[in-house]
Order: sequence, then structure tokens, then C-alpha cells
Amino acid sequence: MTPTIEARGLIKRYGKTTALDGLDLVAERGQVLAVLGPNGAGKTTFVRAVATLLRLDGGTLQVAGHDVRKEPATVRRLIGLAGQFAAVEPAMTGRENIEMVARLFGQDVKTAKANANKVLEQMGLTEDADRLVRTYSGGMKRKLDLGASLVGEPRLLLLDEPTTGLDPRSRVDLWESIRSLVDRGTDVLLTTQYLDEADHLASHIVIIDHGKAVASGTPTELKRKAGRNVIEAHVRERDDLTRVAEALGKLDGGEPLVDHATLRVSVTVDADMEQVNAWARSLETVGVALDDIALRLPTLNEVFLALTGQQIEEEEPEPAKRGKR
Repeated sequence: MTPTIEARGLIKRYGKTTALDGLDLVAERGQVLAVLGPNGAGKTTFVRAVATLLRLDGGTLQVAGHDVRKEPATVRRLIGLAGQFAAVEPAMTGRENIEMVARLFGQDVKTAKANANKVLEQMGLTEDADRLVRTYSGGMKRKLDLGASLVGEPRLLLLDEPTTGLDPRSRVDLWESIRSLVDRGTDVLLTTQYLDEADHLASHIVIIDHGKAVASGTPTELKRKAGRNVIEAHVRERDDLTRVAEALGKLDGGEPLVDHATLRVSVTVDADMEQVNAWARSLETVGVALDDIALRLPTLNEVFLALTGQQIEEEEPEPAKRGKR
């Protein structure tokens, strides 16, 4: 089956700055692919390349078997793009926004109305469709923006940090909308600064750094690539943080990390749950009270730290770009 996206050796330079430096990446059909990386890693440049919004300096990039350089018009008919901000008109109703975008895609009045109704239902906005968008919440505006990118029924939806600025409830609602799109056959390329978002949504993740792919796999596979598991202990009393860290430091693991704000100590170890329980009992004998202790896989941020030596940082938002071009 032809991959949804196939990138080989992508190069993109801006003067002396190399944004993409031989990037290789493949997105198979029927999945959400999340691209993670620190600020300046090349994520947004890659999305813009897929959307035919920039010209690459080298390499080959295909969307559903079509070369973005040789067949840009065909690629644009296959994609939808939703950026970091909701690009909707507040003085119009939700229905009018969707119908306007459908008409801009060249649909006749009857088709535009029918597709707008379908998208509004898909996004759970039917009851609010005839309200002015300026009365919508932030989450509703993001859903409407996502719906506008779907009115042309794209095969591939590009989401560049789609939940930036949303409250937790709105983020979860949007996640559900994205999952429903995938269930209906839309493939998704997602960039995000929220690691839990990638964990919840992505069936495959590519971590990029300095314009190159440094690791790829399912969330679980990537966590296992980091090597050791993590012991995480939550203490009851702040004064016990140092004692717990010292005790963890004696294990055959890394340097303990102490989070004073959450009263948490964590360390990477080669251990099983039986050893963790024995360690916890030893602390109890010296009077240290633990609220919780767990042995877990590394987080995606810990994976990135292990692979690159740096944390994934939040990015500055950019102006929204949306639509099937």
C-alpha cells in the first residue's frame, strides 16, 4: 500500500540556517503520525513542505504517491491544513463559515450546504451552528477551524499544534474529534508541544532534532528505546525528599531527579517491581512515609532527553494557516 507520506533526504535551508538536514520519514495509511522535537527542530518546516507552501532544496517528498514538487496541485487536493490558531470569521455564524470555505473550494451552493451540515455534525457543532462565532468558546472555535479544513474531505489532515492555548476539557474534546476522523478514514500528521497529546493520539511517532529524524516507533517502542525504567516516589513530607533521593541514588541507576513542587523523586533503574517493593519497605523502616511509588516506562520527554541530551521545549506560536490549498 502506498504510504500517505514518504520523505527521503529532505533538505531546506534559510540562508546559513539548515531547517531540514536529510530528513527521512514515512507515514503509513490509517494512522496518526506525530512529529516531536524541540523549538527549531524543523517540524513546522516539514509540515509546510507537505502542504506545498515552500520549495525544498533537496530530497524527495510524496503524498499518497504524488511528488509535491512535480504535482503540487494534485497534492493540494488531497490535504487539509489546520494551524495553531482558529482562522474563522467571528462576525459570521459557524454554518456560514463552513459554507464559505466550501464555496472557496469550488463547491456549488447545494453541495456546500450539504457538506457544511455533515462537517458540523461531525464536529458536534450542529446545535450551535447558527450562532455568531464571536460567541463561541476557544474550544468550539478550534473545532470549527478543524471542520473548515475537512469540508473538502481531505485524505490527509495536517495539524500544526492544534490544541495550543486550549483548556484541558477542550483539548480532550478535540482529541475525540481527531480520533473520529481517523476512524472515518482520514490520515493525520500532527505536530505538538504536548507530549501527552502525542501519547494519546499517535499510533506512530517520529522525533526530529536539527532537521533529522533521531528515532521513530510507537509510543511504547520509543519508551523502551530509552533503556531503563523509572522509579517514581511521592513523599508525604518535604523534609524527606533528600533522604529518599539519597536512598534512590544508592541503587544501580542514574542521578535522582527531585521535584520540590510535587514532592516527587525519580530515577532510571534496572529493576523489577519486586525490587521496588523491597526498596519501599526499607524506607518505611527508617520512618519515611511515601504517598505513592511506581515503576513505569520513561515518558516521551525522558526518551527525548535520553536520545538527544535535551528537553522538548514549548514553541512560540505562529500565525495560523488552514485549508485545503
